[in-house]
Amino acid sequence: MRRINGSAFVIAALAATVGALVFPVWSYADRAGTGQANLAAGTVNTQWGPLSASDRDLIVRVRLAGLWELPAGQQALERAPNKAIKEVGDHLIVGHTDLDKRVRVIAAQLNVELPNQPNAQQQGWLQEMTAATGAEYERKFVNLLRAAHGKIFPAIGAVRNSTRNTLVRQLASDANQTVLDHITILEKTGSVDFDAIANDTAALSTASPTGPPAPVAGITAPSAPPVQPADGVVATSSPSPAPPGQVNTSRPEPSDPDNVLR
Repeated sequence: MRRINGSAFVIAALAATVGALVFPVWSYADRAGTGQANLAAGTVNTQWGPLSASDRDLIVRVRLAGLWELPAGQQALERAPNKAIKEVGDHLIVGHTDLDKRVRVIAAQLNVELPNQPNAQQQGWLQEMTAATGAEYERKFVNLLRAAHGKIFPAIGAVRNSTRNTLVRQLASDANQTVLDHITILEKTGSVDFDAIANDTAALSTASPTGPPAPVAGITAPSAPPVQPADGVVATSSPSPAPPGQVNTSRPEPSDPDNVLR
């Protein structure tokens, strides 16, 4: 009997040990402080799907972008030193007038409060532009705007990838087109300081560079074979909606069930 009791004790102890090891594996994802727990804590349910904190952040950031970039575009039309800057100003006004309509409708549907003035950093950028003249104005205008667009571009992609809310997903798609259009038209001016952008990006990076080895002088890299479907496979979609250097931002007017745009 003692031998049986001892064996039972050993078995129970082993089971408890295994349970203690297994428990964190299946429960860890929901523990406080984990990514899943943080996502759940900042999320509310809506009829269009869960609305997370990062979803709401994108909504606010789209609104803020219009609050400073549209005045910057208007200033460019008034002060434009050349045709290229005037074209940028036109794109900023058209793009953010459109995006602002969409974000106000979506914010009303999702009950998200929007700011009504640019944040302190954006106000500082506008003040820098206003104080500048001549070539300095063009340099500041182009590079402040290009840097701002370059930083929000990956943020839009991250939300577009992770959101479970259909309204936010559509807003991210619309914002992505507009931001890419603005990046493209800013670069068309020829005044973007790409070295400064690369250095700023490198300063924020902590990982070692990755990718294929650097080219070696005098050695030609082998050409790569094409990626193509098997014989008999027919595909008809067009991957390029606009000529190189242009971005197609055409889209229907937003649906406005709450009459926000009246």
